[in-house]
Amino acid sequence: MTPVDKQAIAAAFGRAARSYSQHDELQRQSAQGLLATLGKRRFAQVLDAGCGPGSNSRHWREEGSEVTAIDLSAQMLEQARQQQAADHYLLADIEAIPLANAQFDLVWSHLAVQWCSSLPQALGELYRLARPGGCVAFTTLLESSLPELNLAWRAVDEQPHANRFLSHHQVIQALSGWRYRSAVQTITLNFSDALSAMRSLKGIGATHLHAGRVRKPLTRGQLQRLELTWPQPRGYFPLSYHLFHGIIERD
Repeated sequence: MTPVDKQAIAAAFGRAARSYSQHDELQRQSAQGLLATLGKRRFAQVLDAGCGPGSNSRHWREEGSEVTAIDLSAQMLEQARQQQAADHYLLADIEAIPLANAQFDLVWSHLAVQWCSSLPQALGELYRLARPGGCVAFTTLLESSLPELNLAWRAVDEQPHANRFLSHHQVIQALSGWRYRSAVQTITLNFSDALSAMRSLKGIGATHLHAGRVRKPLTRGQLQRLELTWPQPRGYFPLSYHLFHGIIERD
């Protein structure tokens, strides 16, 4: 993975902290996919790594787990705290978590590791914190995500407007040496227009580009070209996400 600016990522998600729950349909559907891959189990101690505003932390707390929530964004962590989503809160980077080894029965990280510089480093940290007999459950985006957005922007310019995520093969390589199982899920969200689709990305903070290019306001002409080029099956403007769910069993 390309080195990333963690402060810029934290700032992007911080700006979205209050609007996140209004645009979290992808997160809700994807979390259900990760839960289905994990299977029905109970965990005494849970770490939610990349907790966002805390919806998954709250799920595990309601299941009876003692939950520690960590996030790179102080604003996201504050939203989780206001929701009383977890028992403990920690501002931390997934690639360097300041906690001792083998503390948690479940280390859960949903749609967070794609923002890390190194997937093997991130998964190694999560694995380190799981107790023997416990597991790591994570979801990440795959490179085939957002094809509609990428196609539409080609009518405007040649600049990247969405991050390049890892391929399925690269994620499998990062899991080499561990005992794991996995599943792939596709989620397509439909919007009434291109601007609504792009606002959904902004609403969840997923607008930071690893390349570091400064975003300029969208002109009316650019928006018209986007809408003309955007694939519109059944009259909607779709955004498709391809997700990898992984469960690593801690030996």
